[in-house]
Amino acid sequence: MPDDLLRFVSGPVPYASWWLWLGLAVLIVVIAWYVGVFIWTLPADRLRSIPWIRNLHSKLLRRKFTRTIRSIDTRYRAGELSAAQASGQISRTLRSFLHQATGARAQYMHVENFESSDLAETAPLFAELNDAQFNSDSAVEVSQVGSRAEELIRSWA
Repeated sequence: MPDDLLRFVSGPVPYASWWLWLGLAVLIVVIAWYVGVFIWTLPADRLRSIPWIRNLHSKLLRRKFTRTIRSIDTRYRAGELSAAQASGQISRTLRSFLHQATGARAQYMHVENFESSDLAETAPLFAELNDAQFNSDSAVEVSQVGSRAEELIRSWA
């Protein structure tokens, strides 16, 4: 047998150590991917119960919904949305935030339900949003209500 073939058959082939590190890095990336997908797809109530994720989830929610309300206000100021459309979208966004942040079924609540729940501090804001959305003679300034909704979301504990 030729020497090269004999050496190949008889013992381990040396390899560069960077292959080991590359393999470990790929393994870590794959594990991190699966963990990320698992966490990303957990329901909001489960995320609120995991201590080390709760704060991150809360920050991401506040940032996401604040941006959405800011976008609605920008579109309203640009004339793309009427007062009724803007207040309806702000109300829907705020209700979605409250549902994600607290688990309360805020999407289905009326102002009276807000007043008699743990979300009572939001009732005056929803009353103004309803007035702006359903009353064509409303004196409610949608931009101010939008700013208050943003502040409510940013300060939510």
